[in-house]
Amino acid sequence: MVRGTDPIVKSSDQNQAPLIGLLLSRPFQVVDERVNAALHRAGHTDIRPAHQIVFRLLGGGGARLVDLAARGLMTKQSMGYLVDHLEGAGYVERVSDPLDGRAKILQLTPLGRAAEGVARAAITELQNDWAREMGQGDFDLLIQLLRRLNAQLQTGDSR
Repeated sequence: MVRGTDPIVKSSDQNQAPLIGLLLSRPFQVVDERVNAALHRAGHTDIRPAHQIVFRLLGGGGARLVDLAARGLMTKQSMGYLVDHLEGAGYVERVSDPLDGRAKILQLTPLGRAAEGVARAAITELQNDWAREMGQGDFDLLIQLLRRLNAQLQTGDSR
């Protein structure tokens, strides 16, 4: 990379600051790449980067397909396609919702929890790498600011 240029800035005006979406997208992409590589090394070659949203949104308690789709800003059909693949591969299962017998809850299977563990370990390693590269104080500040931003967004205050 040539010193003094920012590969993120794609504008014809190099003095224009990149928008926040660009600044957030590359680190997120690196997380996905690192997780995908770790999953494949661990033998989970049937999980693709597109499937990672299911693991991110599902959490430990499980969720309905319609809720996953809403949280992922996807159609129910698109989320269903991803979930069907993961269910067929043995990573998730559908169980009866104890609050509504007509509905199904998606949850991780033991294989899904193992894959989630691989992903968490890869993310922890990446965070440790970034903390070393940036300096622990700067990395801690980044995490603190991102947590604050996420908390504000959850309460609807996106000022």
